[in-house]
Amino acid sequence: MLTRRLLLAAAPATVAAKAQAASDSFANFLAGIWTEAQRAGISPTTLRGALTGLAPNPGVLERDRHQPEFTMTWAQYRALLITDKRIAAGRAAVRDNLRLLGAVRDRFGVGPAVITGIWGLESSFGTQTGDFHVVDALATLAWDGRRASFFRPELLAALRILNDGDVTPAGMTGSYAGAMGQPQFMPTSYLRYAVDFTGSGRRNIWTNRADVLASIANYLAQSGWRPGQTWGQAVVLPAGFDAADVGRSVRRPLAEWARMGVRPLDGRWHAAAETSTALLLPGGAAGEAFVVYPNFAAIRRYNPSDFYALAVGLLGDDLVA
Repeated sequence: MLTRRLLLAAAPATVAAKAQAASDSFANFLAGIWTEAQRAGISPTTLRGALTGLAPNPGVLERDRHQPEFTMTWAQYRALLITDKRIAAGRAAVRDNLRLLGAVRDRFGVGPAVITGIWGLESSFGTQTGDFHVVDALATLAWDGRRASFFRPELLAALRILNDGDVTPAGMTGSYAGAMGQPQFMPTSYLRYAVDFTGSGRRNIWTNRADVLASIANYLAQSGWRPGQTWGQAVVLPAGFDAADVGRSVRRPLAEWARMGVRPLDGRWHAAAETSTALLLPGGAAGEAFVVYPNFAAIRRYNPSDFYALAVGLLGDDLVA
């Protein structure tokens, strides 16, 4: 029979054994990453600089395993993200960057409203970008195994970015989940969409505002953004409107919604009568109503949430009003 003294003596040994097992597991994981990355052409110098001394980050695991499990209503989401403070900061950011935003629009066909709407939601116009080291965070999450199939390719993409010389391991910071810089790009999105707008030879989405705004615009342009068009607009429904047959999948020409009695809140439509549109009621039949145009889908490529895309559109419109 085990005595209390023997049990207490065994407990630290068990903890130590578990810690050693985790350390060995992580070391084996990093060895596999090293081999895979080197086969993909990433240099040993890059790998040594990025992977040497890494250990699982308990802060990352804590954040990942204890994400809030609640669902906000549209009214709560809107009130949280589209605040007077954010609008004031965003209007100042637009004023400070008018020439740059014009140059970005000329190159990519994406206007200031949606660019600054995304910039505002993702990082509060560059003021909240996250202070986790991205390789550290991604290695922890890829090793942890719960979502390894997502995070392992992101880790390899981050190593590719370092190998290309765009940023140093210390400078590659972001969220606990690896979303980087002011646009909060995951590494695979960075490789596809990040832009060296200034011609510096590096795509700097951390501290170079021109690269930040151009990269957001390039993401949207490559996601199907239609130049000269908007995302959608607020509308008023007629009395007795049947809200059963609405939603993103129900597409109708704008003229058809008008024939059904739907009216623009500001008194004018922002698209041609034949434009394929959908009607969204994010707060239910008694709440706000929006007609959304094809560009709404491009915003959802950035984040596949109707609430997010609506908030981007509304915030952006407020910033350039």
